[in-house]
Amino acid sequence: MKRQTILIAGIVVCLCGCTLAPNYTRPTAPVPVEWPTGAAYAKTQSETNAPEASQLKWREFFTDEKLQQVIGTALTNNLDLRVAALNVQLAQAMYGIQRAELLPAVNATGSGSRQRLPADLSGTTPPKRVIVTRYDANFGVASWEIDFFGRIRSLKDEALEEYLATEQARRSAQILLVSSVANAYLTLAADRENLALAETTLAAQQSTYNMIKRRHDLGLAADLDVQRAQTQADAARRDIASFKQLVAQDENALNLLVGSPAPGNLLPTELNDVTPPKEISPGVSSEVLLRRPDILQAEHQLKAANADIGAARAAFFPRISLTAAIGSASSDLSGLFKAGSGAWSYAPQIVMPIFDARTWSAAKAAKVQREIAVTQYEKAIQSAFREVADALAVRGTVDQQVSAQQSLVNAVAETYRLSQSRYDKGIDNYLSVLDAQRSLYAAQQVLVSLRLAKLANTVRLYAVFGGGWEIEKRPAP
Repeated sequence: MKRQTILIAGIVVCLCGCTLAPNYTRPTAPVPVEWPTGAAYAKTQSETNAPEASQLKWREFFTDEKLQQVIGTALTNNLDLRVAALNVQLAQAMYGIQRAELLPAVNATGSGSRQRLPADLSGTTPPKRVIVTRYDANFGVASWEIDFFGRIRSLKDEALEEYLATEQARRSAQILLVSSVANAYLTLAADRENLALAETTLAAQQSTYNMIKRRHDLGLAADLDVQRAQTQADAARRDIASFKQLVAQDENALNLLVGSPAPGNLLPTELNDVTPPKEISPGVSSEVLLRRPDILQAEHQLKAANADIGAARAAFFPRISLTAAIGSASSDLSGLFKAGSGAWSYAPQIVMPIFDARTWSAAKAAKVQREIAVTQYEKAIQSAFREVADALAVRGTVDQQVSAQQSLVNAVAETYRLSQSRYDKGIDNYLSVLDAQRSLYAAQQVLVSLRLAKLANTVRLYAVFGGGWEIEKRPAP
């Protein structure tokens, strides 16, 4: 008898440990193994000494100490990241609920009843009315489904993968927050530099206008020169107002990301105030993309859809449940726990599906859902590859653009100096000076934009490689 009991228990354990979910196989990445090649990627091909993004924590990548403080504050205060962390806790709790379905829910119950039966139902001889009193105290389980075919286990695996996907979503949110704060910080520095450039240009234009106005009053300059100088000064004043607006909006955006007003002593005045981030390497293979949190999230969602197929298949098989209790019963409350009042009951139940068209549709829907998850997973990899390729293309060409633009600024500045000198000597009219001023001002603004693009692309490259998601110590929400 003992051996039979052990054998039956072993069979139950083995059956409860199996599922009908198909074996999971990671889909082949639908992107080339090697990174793109060509003239735009010349710099990245030759670079081998820089570390990979996954090897650098964000405090090691962002070397500017003020920017580090701003990012650290954002990781503590940002509400979007806090919501992502709470979603992880919610998914963890939901997984705990689903996992608990595998175990019986044990309850202790107590009940009492008093019933009057008429004479024809009392069962007494001779028939007479009786009053039946009953008290019960039980300890047992109610409707515990024994998971022979893995339906509950598949649902548990699905909830686990959903929880893990939510955790990867939180990591993606942290990467996005770190890169967004860095970009907002750099944009603020560039707009402040443009504002300072516009103010310097206005001062020079105003000085030139005052000089031409005095010469006009003495009859040495034409009215047209005065009007041309006035238009240039007005354009600089307009740009000052525009850049003041942009600076204010940049500060508002940064404060929203940080979750509180950023201290003024931590904000940059120009791009030269920001220490550039470290250079990173794309690695030798595109397989590094499989470690990105958003791709891991898509893979966990694919695994969840795969587990859902197991639950849909198990619906075609019988469900076995058990209700059992042990306790005591008595017609007198004082005798409820006396000797001889013991009572027990058990009620196994098996439900065999014969015809239910919903199960077939549910199985088909689960398979289609898995195909959708596979497609989304492959699309996530393709999108990630495109993001990295675009960032590498910018990285391979932006230095050339900055160098060429710096040379252009130097040439236009010399042109402006010579034009101003020729105008002062009466050789040329003011139109050549005006044209040189406009060209210099525009070239300087383009140079600031290119320098910002270079720094922002370095941050983007770090983010698209999945850098910056390490867990931070922060107070519980």
